Amino acid sequence: MQLRFVDTDATTHETPLLAVPVSKGADGSKGVLAALDASLGGAVVRVLDSGEMRGAEAEDVVLYGSSGPRRIVLLGVGDVAKLDAEKVRSFAARAVRVAERLRVTSVAVVLDGLDGVEDGTAAQAAAEGLALAAWRFTELKKKDDDDDGPVTVTGGDVLGTGNADALARGTLAGAAIARGSNLTRTLQARPGNVATPTHLAEEARRIAGSVGLEVTIFDEDRMRKEGMDALLSVSRGSAEEARLIILEHNGGSEGDPALILVGKGLTFDAGGISLKPPAGMEDMKFDMSGGAAVMGAMQAIAELGLAINVVGIVPSSENLPSGTATKPGDVIGSLAGKTIEVINTDAEGRLILADALAWGARMKPAAMVDCATLTGSVIIALGHHAAAVMGNDDELVRELIDAGTASGERCWQLPLWDEYKKQLESDTADLKNVGGRPGGSITAGCFLSEFVGDTTWAHLDIAGTAFGESKLPYNRGKGALGHPTRLLVEWVRSRTG
Repeated sequence: MQLRFVDTDATTHETPLLAVPVSKGADGSKGVLAALDASLGGAVVRVLDSGEMRGAEAEDVVLYGSSGPRRIVLLGVGDVAKLDAEKVRSFAARAVRVAERLRVTSVAVVLDGLDGVEDGTAAQAAAEGLALAAWRFTELKKKDDDDDGPVTVTGGDVLGTGNADALARGTLAGAAIARGSNLTRTLQARPGNVATPTHLAEEARRIAGSVGLEVTIFDEDRMRKEGMDALLSVSRGSAEEARLIILEHNGGSEGDPALILVGKGLTFDAGGISLKPPAGMEDMKFDMSGGAAVMGAMQAIAELGLAINVVGIVPSSENLPSGTATKPGDVIGSLAGKTIEVINTDAEGRLILADALAWGARMKPAAMVDCATLTGSVIIALGHHAAAVMGNDDELVRELIDAGTASGERCWQLPLWDEYKKQLESDTADLKNVGGRPGGSITAGCFLSEFVGDTTWAHLDIAGTAFGESKLPYNRGKGALGHPTRLLVEWVRSRTG
């Protein structure tokens, strides 16, 4: 989608569809509603007086004009006191859904009337909502020449009469962040026979070339030389070679410690020898969602030109059963020098992350955050409304919670107490890769903590939020959701001051 901020009068702006927010109790005799009412011969006030539009979030009413905007959709946004960035994001996304319904390919959204949300924040959220809602994964479908096929909304204008500089900057930022999130969703949506570890590495090279990142790719020979035995143990059952992807944004001063983002890039997870049940296994193409989010975030960070050094690390492999696959009971090594007894080969994400985290820790970063579709336990704990966050530094955890709230990709803290670590004790190795059913998400986090050394670190378990069904208007109902791309970008932005 092409996005732009336009500093203009909404009543004269040429667009096939203009979306206008209406809060509960809105006064049709003031602001943009009054101006539109005058240009439409009193139609706005008549709709408000009729009770057809009361400002509730589920309401929309379409009106038709003769000049300027050819259609005006009044969209309820609820109580003005409860307006925030997420409400604005959803408002803009709903405008795209109306455009699709009306079969128009561009839409303009008015920010006037969204009181209480700062101009730049509102513009960023609106741009995100527009671009996220317009995303659709169609690259593997035959092109439909049928005029009755779905309409793609390709243009979005953000209109506002406040601080023009803040509105313009917010729109540009929102566009970059949405492009990153949509990249994440596209990578997620590709099936496992397309989005292999090699494919992710090729995509990393493409992204780096397009936005000015540095890229380094480790093949399996390089990983063996480095001693990344935990990562390699997962790929042993597959004909597809593993890759370790490193993307670097050098926006800060040379020598300044970087922020490191690590994302699990398991491109298909059959469970290995500990085979998963077949029902729903097709969704295991989404097990690389953390890696996709890191790649999308790194693209956005580079586009935004953030004045900070950031490194993205994506360990990528498949997890399949075969005669060469790692077996339950095997003991493997790791880059950190610790031995691991593999109790369950379906707890493989923590193994590939272990070596990636250890590599990141060697860089002596300012802080390191990993994200992974790591455990089903987190869905039992938090459902699909928040990711779990845990770490060895409460201030970092708080930063991530705040970034989640600001970005609309929320997370909630779980503990990493020493008592949980005892569940990982092994009779034959330094630790086991699973600690049993109790506190499964927490013991997975405890396992990862063994490989970060003294690095300030936090872990996001996104198994319940990265993919699946969603009723948010900027998502497509089911499939790739892009979480936590926006959260990661927001956290990095918060660190730039």
